Amino acid sequence: MYTATVNAKTTLQLRLEGDSVHVNDRQLDVNKAQLTELRSHWIVNGKSMNVEILQVNAITKEFTVKVNNKPYTLQLKDRYDDLLKSLGMEQVGEKKMKEIKAPMPGLVLNVLVNVGDTVEKDTPLLILEAMKMENVIKAGSSAVVKKVNAIKGVPVEKGAVLIEFQ
Repeated sequence: MYTATVNAKTTLQLRLEGDSVHVNDRQLDVNKAQLTELRSHWIVNGKSMNVEILQVNAITKEFTVKVNNKPYTLQLKDRYDDLLKSLGMEQVGEKKMKEIKAPMPGLVLNVLVNVGDTVEKDTPLLILEAMKMENVIKAGSSAVVKKVNAIKGVPVEKGAVLIEFQ
């Protein structure tokens, strides 16, 4: 069971059982065709949807997706996230950030930090244009900037190290 928060407003309960998807205890008929690594076509209860993954933050379990050209921000939590929060331990498992890599190929539009800057979790670090969308790359935890490899106006490949931390 997962709790999904959509655009920081709407909360849904998700349950996955094999090929079956339940949203708020309502079973959905879902068929999915993967088109590329980041794009897929879904048919949900007879309705066609084009889905594109724009950004993924595995640390915070936040996703930015575009469904039929409309962007949505999703945050997923499972029972363990809720348990850690109830115990006041939600930060315990957070890894120290060593580097930020490009989540997809794109063009660096702007670098927002400098060497020596102290950043907090969710601090915007740079803006990466990919597939005609501007993606704000944010810090996953608190850290000090050690090296900035990203250069404004220079394209980067997926997986390229953009910023290194102490």
